Amino acid sequence: MDVMPQQDPESRRPPEPSPQDPYVMPAEGATAVPPPPPTLRTTLRRAAVGAVAAGVLLAGALVAVEDGEGDGPKEPGPVERAEAATTAGSPASLSDLTALIGDRKKWVESHPSDAPALATLGTAYVEWARRSADPAYYARAEEALKRSLEARAGERGNEEAWVGLAALANARHDFVAAKRWGETVKKQQPKAWSVYPVLIDAYTGLGDQKAATAATERFGELRKGVPALARTAELYRGQGWREDALATAREAADRATRPAEKAEALHRLGELAWERGEPEEAVAQFDAALRTDAGHHASLAGRARALVALERTDEALAAYTSALEKLPRPEYALELGELYESLGLDGDARTQYAGLRKMVAGAKKAGVDESLLLARYEADHGDPEEAVELLRGQWAKQHRSAAVADALGWALHRAGRSQEGLGYAERAVGTGVRNASYAYHLGVIQRELEDYGPARRNLEQAVRTNPAFSPLAAPLARQALEALGEPPPGGPGDTQPPPPPPAPEPKPEPKPEPKRETRPEAPAPSKAAPSPSPSPAPSRTAESSPAAEASKSP
Repeated sequence: MDVMPQQDPESRRPPEPSPQDPYVMPAEGATAVPPPPPTLRTTLRRAAVGAVAAGVLLAGALVAVEDGEGDGPKEPGPVERAEAATTAGSPASLSDLTALIGDRKKWVESHPSDAPALATLGTAYVEWARRSADPAYYARAEEALKRSLEARAGERGNEEAWVGLAALANARHDFVAAKRWGETVKKQQPKAWSVYPVLIDAYTGLGDQKAATAATERFGELRKGVPALARTAELYRGQGWREDALATAREAADRATRPAEKAEALHRLGELAWERGEPEEAVAQFDAALRTDAGHHASLAGRARALVALERTDEALAAYTSALEKLPRPEYALELGELYESLGLDGDARTQYAGLRKMVAGAKKAGVDESLLLARYEADHGDPEEAVELLRGQWAKQHRSAAVADALGWALHRAGRSQEGLGYAERAVGTGVRNASYAYHLGVIQRELEDYGPARRNLEQAVRTNPAFSPLAAPLARQALEALGEPPPGGPGDTQPPPPPPAPEPKPEPKPEPKRETRPEAPAPSKAAPSPSPSPAPSRTAESSPAAEASKSP
């Protein structure tokens, strides 16, 4: 395939389309940028040609320049960099991805039957939509990938288009379809490493930890380096192996060389720090990610989350606003709305919640299923029954991840069906993931069911894991824990042995009667004091108490 000349790495980046405008196409890559500057050899040759034309003898100068001198390896342009990142299984920068889309789009206009180019274009559209939060690109991705398969079927060696369709299905949260496409590729090309990342995402979305683990291990065997380390760190994170996740994520960050890849690794370290209740470390990692790649807008939202935990509220509000402008994801609108609500700014909170609904509706038109996020909003701020209905639909689609199980259990509790929700909440925590919100939800449900011992343990786990896991829920977790009070002395059933009986008080020795030399009777020991009875379990408080409110609040 012809490759258009690209700008050198030091020149200005090509313009990026606005994430808010679905009608703005990415820049046309090579057509919008100047060619690379001429090398020294080229400059001297041009001077030599001009001198000959003018009749000036420059033989000495020409001899002085040895053949090949000044020719070094050509610096890769944005298209080559994007292709290299894709080949390595790493993310490309947004500017390089823009150039790749423009280059392939221009090429297929004149080569409409080039199946590999169409597959690359479609996959790049998927990545652009994901990285820019612009779901309008998913339709373009689907069109390009279908055209690729029309030009060459997957069975005839066009597995790249199938992998692209799997990535598209994952992005739309259709994990069953992603699994089907991915396993089709794996069956035909079991050593094609590119299929395993999409399979990992599909299995994770379906809650199949065993398959996700096997796919991650296989990916690591086929593709060494930073991509495999990143996937392994995410696997450990999902299983609750925090130390292993941290060590692997650090190795990935140390070994990353490309800016986008490095920023992604630093972002992961920031998320791990925030989840274990270390917001200062989280801010430092997110700042490092943004310094490495200013286009890593997800780190703006991560930074905002950590700033909330540090009570740097004004900075957090500014960071959330910036993140939503550059990466309008509905989960950021939900987080910002809850922050406003925690500050008593109900009007601003309602504005964010309205924006969330608008984003979810736009995503639905583009084929993206945001039922999980919408249900989380409805359970705490809208209609819990609607949340239950949405999540039952997800469960019926085999979407049984820890996130769905937790959300369904909580929605059932909020809808007044705590006993039914208990099993789902236990399943979420039982996956091993160290998520403070999951532990909080389970603890509140158990408290509602008067299972006070487990409730206390899970609420303590939530507060210990991340004391500031939510601006709304974290204070309620502490209130619920305080209302439960301390556990009964001696644990359940008061298993401690009873205290020894008190020593008997000595009685005055009677005077001996005359002519009778008898000993006084020893006093009988007093009866042993009864062992203290166990403290009664805390009674269910009135609905108006803070603890009762905690059981009905996020």
